[in-house]
Amino acid sequence: MRQARPYSGMFCGGVSARTGPHALPLARIKKIMKRSAGEAAAGDGGARMISGEAPVVFSKACELFIAELTRRAWAATLEGKRRTVHREDVADAVRNTDLFDFLVDVVTNDND
Repeated sequence: MRQARPYSGMFCGGVSARTGPHALPLARIKKIMKRSAGEAAAGDGGARMISGEAPVVFSKACELFIAELTRRAWAATLEGKRRTVHREDVADAVRNTDLFDFLVDVVTNDND
């Protein structure tokens, strides 16, 4: 009988593009990558080929980005003595963190 093994090499230090639990769907990431590349280079039709590892790397990068933004929004929630994250907390996290300056125009706070 075959023994159960870890589902993904990511937890063992390796990266596998075809196996493993990913926080975000790889097909969706690949679709976004193709669409974004098409907008950037409209003349040649964009990226036709994307390696198998690229969506995995983007998935992990997005996961880390979301985790960091969530941590900072949670800190803003706790400062407000609440237990529920509101969009204002996310906006505060974006405004108070230099790393997220590129999102300042995206998030708005009705209190301003």
